[in-house]
Amino acid sequence: MRVLIAPDSFGGTLSAADAASAIAEGWRAGAPSTDLVLRPLADGGTGFLDVLSTVLSGDVHRVSVTGPAGTPVSARWLAVGDTAYLEMAEAAGLHLVARADRPALAEHATTFGVGELLAAARDAGMRRAVLGLGGSATTDGGSGFLAALGAVPVAEDGAPVPPGGTALAGCARLDGTPDVGSLSLVAAADVENPLLGPHGAVHTFGPQKGADKAAEERLERAMTHWADVLATLGKDVRDEPGAGAAGGLGAALLALGAQRVSGAGLVRELTGLDQAVATADLVITGEGSFDWQSLRGKLVTSVAEVAAARGVPVLVLAGQVAVGRRQAASVGVEAMYSVTEHAGSVEASMADPAGTLTALAQDVAAEWSRR
Repeated sequence: MRVLIAPDSFGGTLSAADAASAIAEGWRAGAPSTDLVLRPLADGGTGFLDVLSTVLSGDVHRVSVTGPAGTPVSARWLAVGDTAYLEMAEAAGLHLVARADRPALAEHATTFGVGELLAAARDAGMRRAVLGLGGSATTDGGSGFLAALGAVPVAEDGAPVPPGGTALAGCARLDGTPDVGSLSLVAAADVENPLLGPHGAVHTFGPQKGADKAAEERLERAMTHWADVLATLGKDVRDEPGAGAAGGLGAALLALGAQRVSGAGLVRELTGLDQAVATADLVITGEGSFDWQSLRGKLVTSVAEVAAARGVPVLVLAGQVAVGRRQAASVGVEAMYSVTEHAGSVEASMADPAGTLTALAQDVAAEWSRR
């Protein structure tokens, strides 16, 4: 039997490559005669650059940029011909903020470093920039990103507003014009959330970044005001699908005229996923949490759709599973398995993410090898 192992990253615990290796180790133990093909994947979020750098022939550049807390971080971008591939989480990812620090930073984290990263690609003479959106620590509507490109949010007196989302309530205008040079922009994102409202950037993603209810209300009010400021760039994007991606960075990119594409779809194309699925008897995919968001065009759904079109069964191995069997079957998933349930608790699974994923994969492999 030929098994294709094609997972996403598992939240902040395992990269896609590490998850694929852990699953493969368990599968070999449970079904030693299986022919395994590892194809780590990503949507626009964490791991986007790692995955693309393994399949594309290009040069990885490393630069020091401003991190989400305002301190320097090292970030990478990939040059392939005249196209630059960037991952916003490299400069402003949630993994860059300690869990204990997230509540204090939720209203103040900045995307300034993402703008610096894009500027590095611009200054290197790139003609096209593809930005992977996801895994962000920020809810600043892309205001820091624009500031780094020369369009600084300022108050009535002309003073720059402080970093973060809540301070945007005091933004009167943008001082300057964002300089993207000759770059054409592509926003690679799979979330379809608008900027505002119950399904917007703040209320959908704010809690996982540390925002409590009071912080959410402040951020939503500020983001509503910020949408009016963004519209002065020439396009009102507050209701566009994807505007809420990466804490509203999607809105800033769309306001600059960026084309939005599916991150998972882009990776699918560039990694040759379709060809790999066509030669497989079984596909294993997975992510940190297989939930309702997974069913809205995220990577697991993309993998399942590719496999279903070819009649290849798909299994999902996830940290946690919060999807019913009928819902999963509707997108082509044959069966789902939870690391947390297998390990006995969230604490046990988090204590050894790779080991508990390997143990689950071993048992699943033994089960499926008997079929």
